[in-house]
Amino acid sequence: MECMERLKQQMDFIIEVDKVKNIFRQTYLADGKRKENDAEHSWHLALMAVLLKEYSNQDVDLAKVIPMVLIHDLVEIDAGDTYAYDDAGADTKNEREKKAAERVFGLLPGDQGQEFKALWEEFEAYETPEAKFARMLDNSQPLFLNDASGGKSWKEHQVKKSQIYKRNSKTGEGSREIWEYMQTLVEKHVQLGNIIDDMTE
Repeated sequence: MECMERLKQQMDFIIEVDKVKNIFRQTYLADGKRKENDAEHSWHLALMAVLLKEYSNQDVDLAKVIPMVLIHDLVEIDAGDTYAYDDAGADTKNEREKKAAERVFGLLPGDQGQEFKALWEEFEAYETPEAKFARMLDNSQPLFLNDASGGKSWKEHQVKKSQIYKRNSKTGEGSREIWEYMQTLVEKHVQLGNIIDDMTE
């Protein structure tokens, strides 16, 4: 009976997080035809974690990184997606997401709920090698898609170079090589006029 109750809690969680497929981000798919959803974004990060592990500044445990990136946006079921350059939304983001984490991870059996919440908190804290690598993936993936879609989202939101650099101020802590590559893409789109260059000397 206890086993069935545990399974029911796990199934309730599985069905609840299906909602993440309906949370759309501001980033377009590579073909520029539509915006990606949170589930697609998280899957992409998990695949990137496996492929790009060799570029991590420090050795990382993929058994921690993969679940970390798969669950990092589940709080958006309640909190909604906060666009990277939405300063007003950022002011309330932490409070909204902490409340959401309590409810969403609270659906799970106690041990798993605590494990998932701890992983989410580790990701947010940005301190461990795994969190730094995961956050690098989270920051770089939208930039790669923006590049592939011809800078579509950057143009729509009139994104400035300084905003991208501010958002990525710690991305190099996860991977110096990936951050260097990202900078070449930013410069390319500055030249193309898709990113506003407000950092010229």
